[in-house]
Amino acid sequence: MVLSGLFLFLSILMICVFSFVSIAVWTEARRKEREAYYKGESMRRLTELPGDGAKYVIEMMKEEERIQRENAEMQEIKQREGLKIGGLVNIGVGIGLYLMMRQVGAPPMIGAIPGMIGVALLAYVLIFPRRQRPS
Repeated sequence: MVLSGLFLFLSILMICVFSFVSIAVWTEARRKEREAYYKGESMRRLTELPGDGAKYVIEMMKEEERIQRENAEMQEIKQREGLKIGGLVNIGVGIGLYLMMRQVGAPPMIGAIPGMIGVALLAYVLIFPRRQRPS
């Protein structure tokens, strides 16, 4: 009886979580779509202005593209730094687990699993170069 109640609770919980995630993704996609639409509409209206409207729009688009490039570079740097920290943490956990398991009498090589994951993360960051962005 208790097991069926737990199963029912977990089933309802999973339905709620996945429903929430799907709605969150859908609303984010709609927001981005609206932003793109309004931006395009604004650009169209600015280009229709007499005088230097078209030049202003082109300069604004170039500036926005430059800002997006800088943001992408910063995001990649943050991601690589996160991988470095994650690798070091995993190596530390692996060493600690190895020492603890040796004291307890369990197979100490269990600590090699997170340790090797940490080594793989660090190797990825240090060996593979950053992607070059086209200019």
